[in-house]
Amino acid sequence: MAEDCKVETALDILVGKWKPVILYHILGKGTLRFSELQRSIPDITKKMLTSQLRELEYHDIINRKIYAQIPPKVEYSLTEYGKGLMPLLESMHHWGLAHIKHLNEIYGEERAK
Repeated sequence: MAEDCKVETALDILVGKWKPVILYHILGKGTLRFSELQRSIPDITKKMLTSQLRELEYHDIINRKIYAQIPPKVEYSLTEYGKGLMPLLESMHHWGLAHIKHLNEIYGEERAK
């Protein structure tokens, strides 16, 4: 049965510190420009953001739209296929909130971080 488990396939696409965060921001806003994403996630480097966006685009999770203008304008949005991740990302967000609350109850707010 373990060989039929496709959790690893999903994790290959979502693994890492930044992809779920990027997707959550795009999910919340619908469409974001590169600079808006950068401002929304201040700890990510430009190089890492570019790399993560390219991987998500390769897997058809996000759409990259380039406008022919000066300066160049690039927007990112979820593809129809990528919208299938919405329930998963929302569940992860809610579980994360519940987990922080749980840790706060066990350890107090100072130690739970």
